[in-house]
Amino acid sequence: MVFLGEQIRTFDLPTAGEVTIGRGEANAVRIDDPSVSRRHAVLRMGERLEIEDLSGSNGIFIRERARSDPGNETLSMRQLVRRKADLAIGERILLGTASLVVRHAPQGEVLDLESAARASAGAARRDPAMHALYEQAMRASRSPISVLLLGETGVGKEVLARAIHTNSPRAKGPFLGINCAALAESLLESELFGNEKGAFTGAVAARAGLFEAGSGGTVFLDEVGDLPLSTQGKLLRVLEERMVTRLGSTRARSIDVRFVAATNRDVEGDSRTGRFRSDLYFRLAGISLAIPPLRERPAEVELLVETFVAAACRGLDRALLLVSAEALDLLRRYPWPGNVRELRNVMERAAVLCAGDTILPEHLPPSLLGAATPVGAATAGAQAAGAQEPLSVSDHGGGDLQREIKTLERARITAALERCAGNQGKAAELLGISRRTLVSRLAEFGLPRPRKPTSSAGA
Repeated sequence: MVFLGEQIRTFDLPTAGEVTIGRGEANAVRIDDPSVSRRHAVLRMGERLEIEDLSGSNGIFIRERARSDPGNETLSMRQLVRRKADLAIGERILLGTASLVVRHAPQGEVLDLESAARASAGAARRDPAMHALYEQAMRASRSPISVLLLGETGVGKEVLARAIHTNSPRAKGPFLGINCAALAESLLESELFGNEKGAFTGAVAARAGLFEAGSGGTVFLDEVGDLPLSTQGKLLRVLEERMVTRLGSTRARSIDVRFVAATNRDVEGDSRTGRFRSDLYFRLAGISLAIPPLRERPAEVELLVETFVAAACRGLDRALLLVSAEALDLLRRYPWPGNVRELRNVMERAAVLCAGDTILPEHLPPSLLGAATPVGAATAGAQAAGAQEPLSVSDHGGGDLQREIKTLERARITAALERCAGNQGKAAELLGISRRTLVSRLAEFGLPRPRKPTSSAGA
């Protein structure tokens, strides 16, 4: 996982071999940031995990995995310059302003979704609207009727689709899904209906489509509102006849699947304007369930936070983290435009950045701190005055994250001066900053300025 500002990117690593990390396009793990060298480091996987610095100038810093010691705020850092070292799961790697951490791959996205489903189902008992929604979904699951799930992106439509499948008579069959908006029309039809050998360029063998492969189970059509009109007509025939014809074939095959579809579009409105076939809409919407956005169901936030923090800690091989009351309060009051998916990303980020045993407000993204809605008497007064002050990062001090950045910068300056035998000009060049900036940093960190050796008399 790569953290750069508020961006989070995930790269799958092989079980053996090596990958390069750097700014250049040829790297398997590419970090497009000027603080990272073009070919900065190489990560080797095998019986042990090893990292080697390749850049030489800036090197890399490794922060050892946090120990569960509430009284210990010391950050254990080690620097590598043109050297290699063993790396443990959960140790954070600092390359310039980017942070990297190697974690265990989750055992498939399915487990994360099932955990979220269990958490949402548990939290639904606290929220009347969600409780009613889950009751309807569970009643629908016991029948073969098609279900259409509506809601914003990231709201948990696939989570509910899996819950419907799990509680249905088809639970022992497969649950197969496809994002209808992610593929070109030709590829989408091949994925849905299958193809015969030679049906199109690249079709080197006959292949069953999703509808055939899902026999006895559930087929989940995500973002069904984005289907091209031509594909909508073919899907309608499959729904009506329960038969599918592969691309390049004239023989229809019977299928035995249950359909659950989802979309973030207003497909009912689109059916009136011709953007979506009305007959297909009525076929898919045997039962329509609208999932409210996370901001309208704050009772779920705490249980989902616990679920995602536990999953992140397992992946990082670290003890379970607590979440402070202040951080939890901010999480409850944030509007969550990205819904449950955004909440999961925020908690994964917090689990990586937290050096102690408790997640604090400073481990949350700055945008979240600034967007959380203030509450209480002070807020009421501010609203009455027509001036509402948003929270900012400075409202919560810097915390251990800012201390860590300062510790890293101080360590890099000290190491550069040592390598350059106290020559400030060369050290500044090595660090990629001006000499004036280096001098101001020395004063800021209370570091003595190296003295030039005095010349002997008459020299």
